[in-house]
Amino acid sequence: MDGERAPVMADVARVAGVSHQTVSRVLNDHPNVRQTTRERVLAAIRELGYRPNAAARTLVTRRTRTLGVISFNTTLYGPASMLYGIEQAARQDDYFVTVAALAALDRRSVLEAVDRLRDQAVEGIIVIAPQTSAVAALSTVPADVALVAVGCGTHASLRSVAVDNEAGAERATSYLLDLGHRTVHHLAGPRSWLDAQEREAGWRRALTRRGAPVAEPMVGGDWSARTGYERGREIAADPAVTAVFCANDHMALGLLRALQESGRRVPDDISVVGFDDIPEAEFFGPPLTTVRQDFDEVGRRALRALVDAIDHGPVAGGMPRLSIEPTLLVRSSAAGPRS
Repeated sequence: MDGERAPVMADVARVAGVSHQTVSRVLNDHPNVRQTTRERVLAAIRELGYRPNAAARTLVTRRTRTLGVISFNTTLYGPASMLYGIEQAARQDDYFVTVAALAALDRRSVLEAVDRLRDQAVEGIIVIAPQTSAVAALSTVPADVALVAVGCGTHASLRSVAVDNEAGAERATSYLLDLGHRTVHHLAGPRSWLDAQEREAGWRRALTRRGAPVAEPMVGGDWSARTGYERGREIAADPAVTAVFCANDHMALGLLRALQESGRRVPDDISVVGFDDIPEAEFFGPPLTTVRQDFDEVGRRALRALVDAIDHGPVAGGMPRLSIEPTLLVRSSAAGPRS
């Protein structure tokens, strides 16, 4: 090639010694191509540095292979990890992703983002919807929009994929009870977040099933380590508290700092369990026992659910909701109570 123009499909066909139609079949992964021919075409593509024309492919197939993702501006580990998992799954399935990052997940912002993405001819939309306002907005999206919500809890009336927060919280609380603690206190997340609501419900269910006392949860204004630290100073001042389940790892980190400053040792005096398994959790002092969410699996399942919605349309008899089981990771921040 002379470098004055980009290679086109006819160039690939000439170098590979095949027809234009054969190159097209290889690019579209058509099954009726011999393996030796396929390898010859792929070698020519690599040699020439050929890149398929996305606009031309769209005209032929009438598919953009572009998906929209609605998220919001946050550095929180859970939503950010969900976005990454979705992007990775889309790339593996040869889809492009257009992200609409919102300042807030209110009704107007969410619906405007849906309209913007539809104007860009996306085939379907995944919405990271961890707040009640986002779920309420999505319930009014027209039925002809292929849409999947993630992180929206396991009870939303939407086609959705979510980690089973209730099961994870119940598992964490039961683990502390099994260690011999009379009850488990809860440092809860913001009330408007579905994750926080479900984790509190799982904690409460575990205590009720075991006949353990249920103290009022300590509710945080946000998910930050600062909130954990501020509430942690109140927890540290109560000698009756021997075990705490935190709604996320960042709050657990703040709690650990407050307990350390007060002279209460973990796990000797108080056991602490978190939720998320952020990358730093195993390096806390002490390493944090926590509930791990599989965000890669969330991304894969969400993509499969969206492609199914694109290919087959609405499902009769209600929206499918997929639930992913979390895993309890036992480290050294929890132990049996001192006698």
